[in-house]
Amino acid sequence: MNNAEVVQSTDNMGEINQSGILNKSITDQDRFRSLEDIDVSADGSPFLRFLISITYSVVCAVGLVGNLLVFFFIRVRQERRKSKINFFILNLAVTDFQFVLTLPFWAVDNALDFSWPFGDAMCKIILSVTVMNMYASVFFLTAMSVTRYWSVASALKDRTRHASCSVKWVSVILWVLATVATTPTSIFSTVTNVAGEKLCLLRFPYGQYWLAVYHLQKILVAFVIPMAIVSVSYLLLLRLIRQRGMKNNSKRRTQVTKSVTIVVLSFFLCWMPNHAITFWGVLVKLNAVYWDKSYYIVHTYVFPVTVCLAHANSCLNPVIYCLMRREFRKKLRDLFFRT
Repeated sequence: MNNAEVVQSTDNMGEINQSGILNKSITDQDRFRSLEDIDVSADGSPFLRFLISITYSVVCAVGLVGNLLVFFFIRVRQERRKSKINFFILNLAVTDFQFVLTLPFWAVDNALDFSWPFGDAMCKIILSVTVMNMYASVFFLTAMSVTRYWSVASALKDRTRHASCSVKWVSVILWVLATVATTPTSIFSTVTNVAGEKLCLLRFPYGQYWLAVYHLQKILVAFVIPMAIVSVSYLLLLRLIRQRGMKNNSKRRTQVTKSVTIVVLSFFLCWMPNHAITFWGVLVKLNAVYWDKSYYIVHTYVFPVTVCLAHANSCLNPVIYCLMRREFRKKLRDLFFRT
């Protein structure tokens, strides 16, 4: 289905689907009429949709295997009792695991040109789980960075029992915050008929401005603020390591810090393009930037690719855990040889 046709056929509402294709309110209808003067007859092309569906399938397969390995190495092996970081890794693996289970639905949705065949209830569930994973992942990554700094800063004190209790309550609070942040998605997600097609969308009752606020919340809460906290935590950690020097088990602490740093950097590189284009869309919805051909082309061809990149983060995390940390590499080798 032609995106230009979809844009010109919707009513006065704010709508967006999981891939971000329908993210314009038609209160800008006069501006959209300029589409008639622009050669925009593509819907992302069948090849692009097929490529995205294949990517989702690969991410799903790798993510399932990787996160199951994390469950085995941490939960079954009881490693979560030895490290606060491992407890957060376990929670992060849970979010990633439940997320990759939604990817087959989005793969089918893309293959069918964003025509949702699974009904309204599944639309709410799948879209909510997808958004909750985004929030929960960045929250736990942020908690891992802060915990790493706090662990090094208090390394000379025996706080094992207190820290173990605290980390459980922090995890509960982070899950609650992720659920609250996902509430608008759960309320306003619905299957809507657009140009004869059933699409799984976020449908806000007051048009593009509420949609802009929704996107702005996502950018700030799930990216800007957490990345600021993570950056400050690691700057303080580097300063602390330089001040105290390398002592006793500092080599191990450095290795763990390196692995967590790579996890955070992978999150930043995977999500930054998606949030950058989303912010461009926010400026357009608030009439701060003019809607033109370049905006249409980026959202038709580039934005779906950034969605794939962002989703790939959910299979990168367990791979990083298993390959960057020595104890996981050793257990992976042992498991492989036994098998």
